[in-house]
Amino acid sequence: MFNPLRWLKAQEAEAHCDIPCGIYDPVSAKIAAQTVQKMVLRMQALEAGEGPEAMAAYANTMSRYVAVKEEHAETCKRELRILWADYAWPNTPEGFDLHGSFNAALKLAGRCRQTVDMAACEELVAAVDAIAAAFWATKGVEYSDPNAAARYGA
Repeated sequence: MFNPLRWLKAQEAEAHCDIPCGIYDPVSAKIAAQTVQKMVLRMQALEAGEGPEAMAAYANTMSRYVAVKEEHAETCKRELRILWADYAWPNTPEGFDLHGSFNAALKLAGRCRQTVDMAACEELVAAVDAIAAAFWATKGVEYSDPNAAARYGA
């Protein structure tokens, strides 16, 4: 018996919201940026031991840090793109360069993905914070992230 469903291949689609739902929060981009920063911190602190087992453990841990850093840099970029493109940005604060700020943050996330550069990570977190401040200002709310230090940890 002919089954047409066997011949159709469904394509996977990803979206923040297909409605759109109107629920946005830059915190997901901030958490991703902080994760990238934390992975760079851990990568820079990781020391290789001597001997085959220590070298294997080093390579395993380093590769995991790199994978997480790259995944979260891409998550940060995705979340920023959604916020930039899907949110209407009413009452954008005067002096906030909407397109320039997002473009710079996206480029920073890409640089953080490509390198092990703590200064770039710090710039990325600051850029996401600036975007978050502008976002919340459009809603008449003053932005703060009182849990940032605790979330990032030591």
